[in-house]
Amino acid sequence: MRTLQGSLASAVSRPRPVRLLTTVVVIAAAAAVVLGALQPVPLAAGRPLSPVHGVCVAAVLAAIAQLAGLRFRLGPDAVSVSWAEAAVVVGFVVAPAGWLPAATLAGTGAAWLLLAWFTGLRNAAEIVHLVASMTLGVAGAALVTALLAGDVPVHSARLPLALVAGAGTYLLITFGLVVLTLMLHRDAQPGQIATRVLYAKLPMSVGNVIVGICAVYALIREPLWLLAFGPVLWLLHRTYRFHLRAAEERRMWEAFAAATARLPGTSEAEVARAGLRGALDVFGARRAELEVHTGHGQRRYAQDGPGLEGVAGTRSGPAVTRSMVVSGRPVGELTVWLGEPGLPRPRDEAAIAAYGEALAGALHDAAAHQRIVELDARVTHERLHDPLTGLLNRAALAAQGDPRLRSLDRDQQVAMLLLDVVDFRQVNSTLGHGGGDEVLRLTGGRLTGLTRTAELVARTGDDEFALLIPVTTLADSAMWSHGEPSPLPTALRRARELVEQLRLPLTVAGVRLSVEVTVGVAVARADECEVAELLRRASLAVDRAKELGVTVGTYDSGQDASSTDQLALLADLQDAFVADDQIILHLQPAVDLVTSEPTGVEALVRWHHPRRGYLSPAEFLPAVERSELLIPFTRRVLDLALAAAADWTASGIDVPVSVNVSARSLTDPTFPAQVTEVLRRHRTPASRLVLEITESVAVSEQEIVDEVLARLRSSGVQVSLDDFGTGFSSLASVTRMPIDEIKIDRSFVDEMIDSAAAGAVVRGAVELGSRLGVRVVAEGIETIEQRAALIAVGCPTAQGYHFCKPMPADKIVQALSQLARSAPTNVTQLRADDSA
Repeated sequence: MRTLQGSLASAVSRPRPVRLLTTVVVIAAAAAVVLGALQPVPLAAGRPLSPVHGVCVAAVLAAIAQLAGLRFRLGPDAVSVSWAEAAVVVGFVVAPAGWLPAATLAGTGAAWLLLAWFTGLRNAAEIVHLVASMTLGVAGAALVTALLAGDVPVHSARLPLALVAGAGTYLLITFGLVVLTLMLHRDAQPGQIATRVLYAKLPMSVGNVIVGICAVYALIREPLWLLAFGPVLWLLHRTYRFHLRAAEERRMWEAFAAATARLPGTSEAEVARAGLRGALDVFGARRAELEVHTGHGQRRYAQDGPGLEGVAGTRSGPAVTRSMVVSGRPVGELTVWLGEPGLPRPRDEAAIAAYGEALAGALHDAAAHQRIVELDARVTHERLHDPLTGLLNRAALAAQGDPRLRSLDRDQQVAMLLLDVVDFRQVNSTLGHGGGDEVLRLTGGRLTGLTRTAELVARTGDDEFALLIPVTTLADSAMWSHGEPSPLPTALRRARELVEQLRLPLTVAGVRLSVEVTVGVAVARADECEVAELLRRASLAVDRAKELGVTVGTYDSGQDASSTDQLALLADLQDAFVADDQIILHLQPAVDLVTSEPTGVEALVRWHHPRRGYLSPAEFLPAVERSELLIPFTRRVLDLALAAAADWTASGIDVPVSVNVSARSLTDPTFPAQVTEVLRRHRTPASRLVLEITESVAVSEQEIVDEVLARLRSSGVQVSLDDFGTGFSSLASVTRMPIDEIKIDRSFVDEMIDSAAAGAVVRGAVELGSRLGVRVVAEGIETIEQRAALIAVGCPTAQGYHFCKPMPADKIVQALSQLARSAPTNVTQLRADDSA
């Protein structure tokens, strides 16, 4: 006989189909008892006991069959396998068939009450269901046996066949009720349940029938043989127990392997749910609980067995708790409620410990995976966000902004607003870097609050914030023209709104202050440029606003072109060194004021840029002097100047060439050697080269400058003091070091006729040169009146447009020759002018 134990709870909490089935079984069992008692069916004439004694014996046998039975787990339920078939077979012989249901009801009821007392089972509904099921099975078995055997005597050959049929009927009825109950209660597949129950029951059922028939034979033929049944029954009992335990262990370890295979997961909750579900499947538990230790405390997870959700008493029965540890670190605790007390638990504790270790490893892996995911998310967030303000950084602004620009209509206008915090360095120096960081956080927070839909705000620098704005999002404040928004006024209005909002007072480190910003505005079509280009343009607009002293500046494409050209200047200059026709010289003679005879030639460098045309020295020399290109540039100019000087020397014109020298060149200890090398290569005497220096270099107190000039002078190279009179230490400059020439700045030549002071400076310079024995050259002479005035004060030499404009090297020889040939005529004409 099989009984269902642990599958039913209180009548209130049981599923409706199970309650209905229990009611039907109880009513049917009661009807069978009443009908059998009212109309007892005679069976097996010549039975060894009286009817009363037979009924009592049948009741006792039914009780013993239940008390001596075995119970095994079927999932969270316990199914009993008893000696009921043997008791039924013997009962048919010793008692009237009609009274067997009543005897079974009394015997099994008493047995289960005793089991409930000793094992702790307190559910009356379960006991009623079990007893009613067995009573109904016995009633069906009695009916089938009586129909087949009739009134045959106990010695008849038909009786064993009838008893086997009756035992089979009992088996089918009780087996069907167990499967039906489990199927309704667990929502499990009936084939799976039937296979498990039949596998456990069939060997014992067959043995029970054989034992019952043998007991009947011994009872009729030789009752003493009944004494030998004790050892046989004990051996059979052990065999059945081993069979059931082996089946249950095999099921448990198969479920163990399947459950552990499902454990790995990517999150703690996922692993916990799989672990609890696996514990219920593996151990047939009524409930499983999991406590996970985390760095922030404990988290609990729990799950009831299938069909037991919300049912009271799931924590009843024996519970096994195991701590879970990985590498000496506690991970948590697993608690499993196995069900009814006294049930066989084959290696339960060891199996739960092993399962706990597998679950601990899965939880540890999930925690590690979660930490990796969180770390990856944090790294990704930090890679795209400013750690101080939480805003997007420059890279993220481009990464998110460029797709947005591409998604817009090509003619739609966008604006980039770049906000630069004014005097932020002063904030840091006054409030400290912590206070400065707080100012930036508050400013970023305000900008975030002011950002509208479809706009992107980012922190792009230490004290810079950027706002990318599709202009159509400002339609509420846009200025409209011909039905279309005017983008620049719209963006400017928004920029001024931001300025006004950001300058509202805020308190940092107890100091009430106002944040002022300078805003650069750049507007373009969505398809015209990317975010990086908009930022560059807005940065230029910020610089322009600072130069003009205004709060909001706009992008100027003309200014941008100049800035871009300056940035590319040095790269273009390196290309110019490779070409032969870009770095060129324009040469301007210095002549005798009286005779117009050439006395020297000044080399003026020009750059014939392939894209920008001719560039004056003022456009590129400052950049050259700040770069590492100064040495090759100076070498190129000296080469060109000495090559030109060789041409006019070959034509019989013996005058030196003057080359302007950068102040940085005179701080280079190798510069004298470079000059000497160029002179040697062109086979030119050192006296033919004049190096023009400025007053700032002449009065320098750097020892290296004195050393370089001394080495140049000692090699025979002449030194000219350019722009004399414009500095603060002109007299000191001519007395501090020996020079060969003084060049009076053109500003004094321009004003000497109308300004007595300028004339005095020119006169003093001429007299100083005469007394020091150095040449004096007046620069920038353009009129005959200036020439006459210079002659009047005794200035010997000059250069300027009055005599000759700067010209290319291929024309200088002809110009010098003409000046030399016309010298007597010029003298005569000048004297005539003077006499006039």
